[in-house]
Amino acid sequence: MRPGVLTVGAVRAAALLLGLTALGATLLNGLDQPGNALAFGALVALGELARWGAAPGEREPAPLAAAGALAYALLGESAGSGTTHGVLQTVAVVTAAGLAGIVPHLARGRGPGPDHLARRVLTVGFAALCFQPLYNSGAVVRHLGEGPPYALFLGLLLVLTALCDAVLAALLLRARTGFPYGSLLRDELRALLGIGSAVCATGAVMALGVAAAGLWALPVLAVPLLLTQVSYRRYEAVRTVNRQTIASLARATEVAGCTPPGHAHRVAALSAAVGRELGLSGAELTVLEHAALMHDIGQLSLVDPVEGGATALLPAEEQRRIALLGGEVVRRTGVPPAVAVIVERQADPYREQPLPARIIRTVNAYDDLTGAGADAGRGTGVGGGPGAALDALERLRLGTARDHHPDVVEGLARVLARDGAVGMTPVVPG
Repeated sequence: MRPGVLTVGAVRAAALLLGLTALGATLLNGLDQPGNALAFGALVALGELARWGAAPGEREPAPLAAAGALAYALLGESAGSGTTHGVLQTVAVVTAAGLAGIVPHLARGRGPGPDHLARRVLTVGFAALCFQPLYNSGAVVRHLGEGPPYALFLGLLLVLTALCDAVLAALLLRARTGFPYGSLLRDELRALLGIGSAVCATGAVMALGVAAAGLWALPVLAVPLLLTQVSYRRYEAVRTVNRQTIASLARATEVAGCTPPGHAHRVAALSAAVGRELGLSGAELTVLEHAALMHDIGQLSLVDPVEGGATALLPAEEQRRIALLGGEVVRRTGVPPAVAVIVERQADPYREQPLPARIIRTVNAYDDLTGAGADAGRGTGVGGGPGAALDALERLRLGTARDHHPDVVEGLARVLARDGAVGMTPVVPG
């Protein structure tokens, strides 16, 4: 069994064991302060019902549910009276409310995966375990009082909880994809500066507000996060339109007969995987994917199209001319200038290229050598046949003196080997 499968299984098993233990203990002992439990459970369920679909790189698609769960874990008082719900009831309420809010999404086939709920259960359990015993024993009030030191204490717990969630998220993604853990963790930590910080701050404010004003503070404090969620939905709609525009431009070369069907999307998908393998961040991966989708758009400016669309088989000067034409076309489409720069520089010698351009150059050559364009282009390709991938990688390795960076070729080989696209060991730079 692969280590990644064991990791995912262990995280899910730990969350399942904690959730079942909490639900069983709560059913056996009954609910303490059921009004608080019902109010926070309803908030978590509403947050899950109002979730939006997670886009690539998006950390938390249900911020209201996350904030409500954190607030219940860090709730020490309600309208001046002490709370007694404890760690297990906190986990039980969050688990039950999360399941209630997710079921309608699952019925429509759009629900989150089990990893989402597993992370929620474990992180809320961590926050409650750090706070509830200390507060209920009186140690927090005795040593910190109820002023600014107490608020700072809540902030520290929220930071630790967010770090715990980031570590879990990166660990699960590493187990599923095999990408380097360091780059995945960096992406998760960067996400904390966005919606993650808003979720943590709202959770703390909710806990403090309910402590002072009671449960009536919840709907008032939930409004800003609901408005933020609406704004993110609109932002996601704009991003979706941009992605569709870029995808349509990428298909223009296929419709015009300049490149084989699916070439741009294959290059984009494989480039993104290699970029992740080499440690690119989420924003850099987005630029890389967009540039890869439009890397052949310069062929639309040619009087005589390249036979088979295999630009990797052309002389270096012709490749550079097509890349410059492509960069000029991309600049007129309104996409970020960084995308045009990558398209322009994909045919330069690799020592002069930024990493995304190196990746696109190598992945494009690989697809040209193994795809339909290889057989059409001058009869020198290696397309078709069981050894096509191995032969193409060997030719890329032989080109590491000038055309292809050894680290990129090695990263490509690792991705292909891990995904089962080719049965081989990673290429060692020659």
